Amino acid sequence: MKAVCPGSFDPVTMGHLDIFTRAASHFDEVVVLVTANPNKHSGLFSVEERMDLIRQVTAHVPNISVDWWGGLLVDYTNEHGISALVKGLRTALDYEYELPMAQMNRRLSGIDTFFLLTDEKYGYISSSLCKEVARFGGDVSGLLPEPVVDAVKAKYA
Repeated sequence: MKAVCPGSFDPVTMGHLDIFTRAASHFDEVVVLVTANPNKHSGLFSVEERMDLIRQVTAHVPNISVDWWGGLLVDYTNEHGISALVKGLRTALDYEYELPMAQMNRRLSGIDTFFLLTDEKYGYISSSLCKEVARFGGDVSGLLPEPVVDAVKAKYA
């Protein structure tokens, strides 16, 4: 079974990486899908930079690939023969945000969403919070994979 882990991943965190690798142990193939418009630079990293960073930090997992998409997620899943979405949940707020999207995706295409609970050691980590800490010179080591820490530091240098 082929699954997709969609998100903006700006930047990819240790929590994201944990979800990707755990999903890869349950599915034959996992596509980490950067969802953004590549022609519209918004965020810290471009779509291409995000994809490159994700490839670097998932290189040790052979059944993970990386792609991007700028349209409806269900269109991507239909075009690529994907039968499952995987989303990580940190809190009940994440669940409340993700549930209607999962239900809409199921209504539109019949695709199921699988929720993985975030490992408690990563439950407080978000891309936005990591960027805020790094922007003001704080240490994000351990919150982001090392290549991402270096890339974030370079962006804010």
